[in-house]
This record gives sequence, C-alpha cells and structure tokens, in this order.
Amino acid sequence: MSLSLRFAAGSHKGMIREGNEDSGYAGPRLLAIADGMGGQAAGEVASSEVISTIVPLDDDIPGSDILTSLGSAVQRANDQLLQMVQEDPQLEGMGTTLTALLWTGQRLGLVHVGDSRAYLLRDGVLTQITQDHTWVQRLVDEGRITEEEATTHPQRSLLMRALGSGERVEPDLSIREVRVGDRYLICSDGLSGVVSHQTLEDTLAGYQAPHETVQELIQLALRGGGPDNITCIVADVLDTDDGDTLAGQLNDTPVVVGAVADTQLPLSDARHLQTPAGRAAELGRTPQQAGPAGAFGPPGSGGPVPGAPLGTFGEHEGTEAAKPRKNRSWVKRTVIGAVVLAVVAGGGFYGFYTWAQTQYYVGAKGDHVAVYRGIDQKLVWVSMSKLHTDRPEIKLAYLPDYLRNQVSATITMDNLSQADNKADELAEQVRVCEKAERAKKADGTAKAQEGTAAAGGAGGTVSDKDDTAASPLDSMKKATALPTSTGAAGAAGPEVGDPTSTAAPGKNSPAASGPDKADTGKATTPPTAESLTPDEQAKARNCPSGQS
Repeated sequence: MSLSLRFAAGSHKGMIREGNEDSGYAGPRLLAIADGMGGQAAGEVASSEVISTIVPLDDDIPGSDILTSLGSAVQRANDQLLQMVQEDPQLEGMGTTLTALLWTGQRLGLVHVGDSRAYLLRDGVLTQITQDHTWVQRLVDEGRITEEEATTHPQRSLLMRALGSGERVEPDLSIREVRVGDRYLICSDGLSGVVSHQTLEDTLAGYQAPHETVQELIQLALRGGGPDNITCIVADVLDTDDGDTLAGQLNDTPVVVGAVADTQLPLSDARHLQTPAGRAAELGRTPQQAGPAGAFGPPGSGGPVPGAPLGTFGEHEGTEAAKPRKNRSWVKRTVIGAVVLAVVAGGGFYGFYTWAQTQYYVGAKGDHVAVYRGIDQKLVWVSMSKLHTDRPEIKLAYLPDYLRNQVSATITMDNLSQADNKADELAEQVRVCEKAERAKKADGTAKAQEGTAAAGGAGGTVSDKDDTAASPLDSMKKATALPTSTGAAGAAGPEVGDPTSTAAPGKNSPAASGPDKADTGKATTPPTAESLTPDEQAKARNCPSGQS
C-alpha cells in the first residue's frame, strides 16, 4: 500500500480586515498555516517569514526523527523573527502562530504554536488534534469557564504562546498514525472562531474534493461575518495502489496562499528555486487577475479557476484586490503600517489589555500584601499588571493559612474599591493577630514575674522569726506598710540615715530599702494583656500557630 496526500489550500482577507496577515503552504510533504500578528504590516511579515523558513522541509525527505526536524525548523523560524526585530525596531511586537503537518509517507508529524488549529476527520467524526495556546483555553483547563462559554468569550483569541515572543519557543510536537480515508483540516482562527465544530464536521464529511471543500469552508466563514483573515488547508490520505480515480488525480504542485504569496520576501533561498517549493513561491507572487470565485490548488485536486493565481481565494469581482499589487518592499509597508501597540490575534490584544487595566487584584509582594492593577498574567511578552498600592503593614506571617494561600494565588476584584476593601479586611485580621500575640506575650511575662515574686517572698520568711507561715501576699502587704512604721526601721535609722528623722527613714536606711527590695521581687503594677473584644476573639482563633 502506497499512501499519498491530495490537498488544496485557500485564503481570504475576510470582510473587515484591510489586508491578509495569514500565510499558508501546502505541498506533497508539508502543510502549514501561520496567522501573523503585531500590526498592519508586521503580522504579514512574521507569517511570511515563518512559512518561508520551514518550506525547505517539503523538499527534503524527512528522516527517522521527524519531530526533531520540525522542532529545529520552528526554532530557526523563531530566531529569524527575533533577528528581524533586532535589525528593525519598528517590527517590535510582531509574531505569528504556526500549525504544520509533515508527511513521511506513513505518518504525519505535527507541530503547533498558538491558536491556529488542526483537525482530523476519521469515520465521519471530526476531532481537534491541537490545543489552543490562548488565555480562554487556560480558563477552560482550569475549570473557570465551560467549552461553550469559551466559544463566545471576548478574549478567546488572546495568545499565550507565539513565535517571535521570546528566545526559546515551546511548540507542541506529536506523531499521527494515518489511515486511508483520513481527512485533515488546518485553519486559522478566522475559520474555527466563526464556524461551529458541528458545521465543520458536516462540511468535511461531505467528502467533496479538497478544493471544493476549502471554497465552501471559506464561504461559511464569510457568511458568518468574516471578522478575521480566513485560511485553510484540506488534505486527504489516499492509497495510490488501489486504482481509485481520486488517487489518479494527485498532483504534487505546491500551493502558497495569503501574505506569503503576496509579499516580496523570498520563500526559499537560491538552491531551492528549482524545487516544487521554489516554483510555488514564484507562482504565488506572479501578479494575475483574480477569478470571480478564487482559486484552490493544486490543479490535480480539482483544478484552479482559469485566470486566478494558484492557491489564493480571489476577492469579490470589481474589488481593488483584483488589481495587480504594486511592487513595494516589506520594509516600506512596515514603516507605513507599523503601530505602537502589538495587536495580538487580529486586534484582540489591545481590547483585552484595556479591559485588564480596569481589573484589580490583591496579591503578595515579598513578605507582605499589595494591591495590583490588571490581571496576574504575562501574555506572550507583555505583563498584564503593575503595582498600584503597597501595603507593607499587612504581613503574610500574621494571616491565617487559608487567607495566605488566597493572597499567594491572588484575589481578583472587579474594581479598585473592592480591592482596597479586601486589603482593609486583611489588614484588620493582621491587626487582631498582632494584638493577640502581644496579649499572649504579656500574659506569659506576668505569670513569669508572679512566679519570681513568689519565690522571693518565700525566701524572706525563712529569716523572719515572726512570719514563718506568712504567705507571699502577706509579706508583700507588710513590705508595703514599712515606710509608714516608726518601729524597728525607726530605731535602726539613726545608725546610717538622718539622725534627726524618726517619722520617715532616710533614703539610705534599711527601712527605705525594704520596699525597694520587695518591688524588685514583684512589680507593684503587673503587666496586663490587651483585652480582645468578642469579635476580635473570634478572629484571633484563625490566627496562625505561634501568632495567637
């Protein structure tokens, strides 16, 4: 059994976008879609560059380690984007998704970064075989929203991972075992974000030729409003040995669609110009009059519409897009179309960032609590929060365990007032725990002093013949009465004190020193614990061990 792919690709800018930032490539071994982001010009530059960097994989028969080949190619593409930004700072913030399948003849290697998707239709059932690297998908994974809610979430296209966002890229890599009759769909979110899963399944399960299926899918997205660029590839796995008429229509002519077919970026270097990929690059850039229905290639999959550029979905008749493009360099278009803020996922980032700045949360800052503006996330390369109010008086050590855990995980609030109120609640809890700790320490000190005084009183009665059975309290009463006595203290006074004083002993007399010695045994006013109100006592019971 000899397996081969029959494929078609198409792309459309949609009903709202002024340009197409998607790029697609379909060849006998490589199927890939990149959805660019970062501005009017930078997005198409990023997607075109990534596709052109990985296209050589289609010309080389993959080795045994197909995933290594894919991973290395993606890293090279990422490095190239970073180098372009370094050379031209106006490209700062550009990036792109990438979803690609690499065919070995018996298996498919899958690489995926971002929110473009790959699906498998097998036995009439459509399965998504990639997982979106988006903020909304993370919410679904964490159980914070449902799959149904994710389909309508306003930030469903906000990326958490993309090429061009950092020095190291972390793609999802996997191997797919194929069967005759399998049908694969790769698409940008301009299709999957508009057309429901059930409709995709029904359309693909109609098993029209790939180019007809691609046309129908794009038309469905346009009827759904076409809010974003729409790019898709459909590929069928066929057995070329079984005499199937469809297998006989196979054609290995590569197809390039979207921005990569329109830009002046070289799709591959000089040594690839005579390869199928190289010829597809030149064909995709040849200005031609677009046909009324567009074109979906290669010809063997049903044939292009006469007069249309191979692999591109033509614009509506009479539109400006049907005219030949001017020969402008990507640098010029970048300068003209560059924007200050990176617009992630077709413009969703700016709106999400604006919304995020209306949010607040209470979180940890070192050993204490602080109030932050934004959300506790770093999306691709942008931090979504900043310190608003530092609250160093709210020590984490004094918070109950459950509250400390909540703060560490961040407590999200809808506005600043709620965040401040929550911080004030935490501050009150810390105040009670600190007060309870002081009370506990004071109580311990008082008990220790009482014990010391008791020991001192007992020692005095041993030498006091008249008070051998006196209690520490009786001894203390006697000691405090000595200053007003004219007894023994008075008699002893003239020896060392003022010889004329009989009513009150001098400061150096034994009588004068008696009460001082008694005082050193026990304070006349022992320290008292701070009293806690009933409400404070209830809160104090939650204080961490050692702090209450």
